[in-house]
Amino acid sequence: MIVIEHCAVSTVDAAGTEHADGHIVVEGNRIVAVGPGRYAGAPGATRVDGTGCLATPGLVNTHHHLYQSATRGYAQQEILFGWLTELYPVWARIDAGIVHAAAAAGLAQLALSGCTTSTDHHYVFPREGGDLLAAEIDAAAAVGLRFHPCRGSMDLSEKDGGLPPDSVVEDTDAALAATKDAIDRFHDPSPGAMVRIAVAPCSPFSVTPRLMREAAALARAEGVRLHTHLAETVEEEVYCQKVHNCTPVQYAESLGWLGDDVWLAHAVHLDSDAIAKLGATGTGVAHCPSSNGRLGAGIARVRDLLDARVPVGLGVDGAASQEAGQLGAELRQALYLARLRGGPAALTARESLALGTMGGARCLGRDDELGSLEVGKLADIALWRLDGLGHAGIDDPVAALVFGPPAPLRLLLVGGRAVVQDGTLSTVDESVVAASLTRAARTLRERR
Repeated sequence: MIVIEHCAVSTVDAAGTEHADGHIVVEGNRIVAVGPGRYAGAPGATRVDGTGCLATPGLVNTHHHLYQSATRGYAQQEILFGWLTELYPVWARIDAGIVHAAAAAGLAQLALSGCTTSTDHHYVFPREGGDLLAAEIDAAAAVGLRFHPCRGSMDLSEKDGGLPPDSVVEDTDAALAATKDAIDRFHDPSPGAMVRIAVAPCSPFSVTPRLMREAAALARAEGVRLHTHLAETVEEEVYCQKVHNCTPVQYAESLGWLGDDVWLAHAVHLDSDAIAKLGATGTGVAHCPSSNGRLGAGIARVRDLLDARVPVGLGVDGAASQEAGQLGAELRQALYLARLRGGPAALTARESLALGTMGGARCLGRDDELGSLEVGKLADIALWRLDGLGHAGIDDPVAALVFGPPAPLRLLLVGGRAVVQDGTLSTVDESVVAASLTRAARTLRERR
């Protein structure tokens, strides 16, 4: 049993319950008590003094491409299509060793920024690359994060009117078979699961309509969720109008890709009808503010999405378009971009925290277990230090966390297990992970 006490607590429950001086009690992998003041029971429990700290639910990352940690710093002035064109040939040379090193580094960085659950959208499978999905699942187990890898795919190459070169696409039937195999091998539907698989063809300009339709049917037959990129850039809008004579959301709807088992990455360029359609169908959105800024893609209409009751979570996106890889920092980025678009009342600090916690849990279909600090939920908890120079004098702890600089972690628990303690990873050696990533990135640059 673990008792965290003497800390501010933001539960992010439906009532927005907060305690200026509260406690959280963990038994096994679940929360068994949350409330104000000191917890008098639990003799013999491990007690964590949270003085000067804020406890929140662990953050949930709803969109990533972990393999891209090995290709940071490329195509620095490109929009999405030019960035992809430069990087596809590099990604065609990845293998299981590179993916493991990149995933371990990306997940370690996420953990250090308060993330307890992460997705990954892996869609590049070179023919001689080895078992790439297994490599990143092994990395997640080593770091200790709850993991939702999405088995991606691309089957529409350059010669057939798509964007990716032939070297990085799969045969349609082979992609579907490999996706089914990933579900069979790795998906755990049980309560408290550490690994769950989603089905995730890549994007309208890299996937055929047949693969989109059949992937959706496969996911629903297997009872898993669906994920894809949609409406990220103006260029994608032009592509869909030219090739399919409709908007990206209309295209997704025609293929069976709207519903409460679907979440979409980016959704930047949406008209009001599209937003209403996402809200009516319960389709989620992974908002990736820093990546959208890095590629100049635009600013998502987050206020309008929330007002339409669309589930919205936060994502860091791939490290090649968001080199920092920190989810905690996206709380502030989401707030700032919403206000740049809609003014200072467009998003509050607490709404931003909810995007990074409960919003993400809703996108992943795990809001019954994750996203808030409530009795019975999984003990995925971030305890942020707000007693240093960067946050001194800010009386509101949630405002300090969101408006202030990235806060160090006193403790990060995943299912009651300590993954970060006093700003240091407990599960892997950060210097070893960094050295492995450096070697992997060098190998990839030199490989031809």
